[in-house]
Amino acid sequence: MTRLTPDHATCFTTATLAHLGREYPFKMDLVLVGPEDAKPPRDHHPIFHGSFDWHSCVHGWWQILRLARRFPDLPISTDIRARAAAMLVPDKVAGELAFLSRAYSAAFERPYGWAWLLALHAEAEQHDAPWAAALEPLALAFAARFHAFLPKLTYPLRVGTHFNIAFALLFARHWAEDRDPTLVALIDTRAQDWFADDRDCQAWEPGGDEFLSSALSEAHLMTAVLGTDFTRWFDAFLPRAAQKQPATLFTPATVSDRSDGKIAHLDGLNLSRAWNWRAIASALGPAHPVAQVAETAAQRHLAAALPHVTGDYMGEHWLASFALLALDGL
Repeated sequence: MTRLTPDHATCFTTATLAHLGREYPFKMDLVLVGPEDAKPPRDHHPIFHGSFDWHSCVHGWWQILRLARRFPDLPISTDIRARAAAMLVPDKVAGELAFLSRAYSAAFERPYGWAWLLALHAEAEQHDAPWAAALEPLALAFAARFHAFLPKLTYPLRVGTHFNIAFALLFARHWAEDRDPTLVALIDTRAQDWFADDRDCQAWEPGGDEFLSSALSEAHLMTAVLGTDFTRWFDAFLPRAAQKQPATLFTPATVSDRSDGKIAHLDGLNLSRAWNWRAIASALGPAHPVAQVAETAAQRHLAAALPHVTGDYMGEHWLASFALLALDGL
């Protein structure tokens, strides 16, 4: 099974450092309430104004901090720490926090960007640096948004794009485990409400622009929510997985045009599925008949996408984070 190496780390961080501060092109998530709002991205987002969009910039920071911690002696890790020292500071975080108080901002980056910001904060806490303390007010603001949003989300968001709720809750739960037990309990309750009775998933995927598997994101979340009860749930959810059915979950997606930003999402699907399958195999344990099938599926999906993490900006501005998930987990 392919594992994370220093060569991966150097490749990923070199590409990501090149676009974290690249202000244009940039896709704003912004409702204009007056002409004064038509300002450059960095005026709205003092930290996260690169990497084509806000959420890609956030998880780009997560990725480079994670790799600097995993490979502290790589020369590029010195550059990462210097960049973080200049950018992850209280006054810039205050600017990001102020954006959340704007009119019409309640759904800003919901829930995908919320989840990645919590992941970034959790990673920053593992460094001997002031970055996590600086980011904490922003993390708490997004945690509060999860608290407010989840009780009123009547139906789960099962799509394979940024709105997928299972993907977001996996990240949020990971952050909350050591910080917010009430949020953990809320996530577990809502996951049970939405997914506990799911049976015989048909996995009508992928859609043409999806980077997440609705089926496998749900199963991955349930590994955390259900614990030792996961195997029983999984056997009912995907009862023919040992026979590689539904076949779509075991077949890497074809990417026809990597210069098309939406079609390039499918490389992310292959990487996120690799991460999902590895986590599912681990939760099932080696004796389960699906475990080796899942590991093999993970490797196939990883092999299909890993060579394409860099090469075109439409994928390069975000795929390294998903490659890191596939290779090293959350």
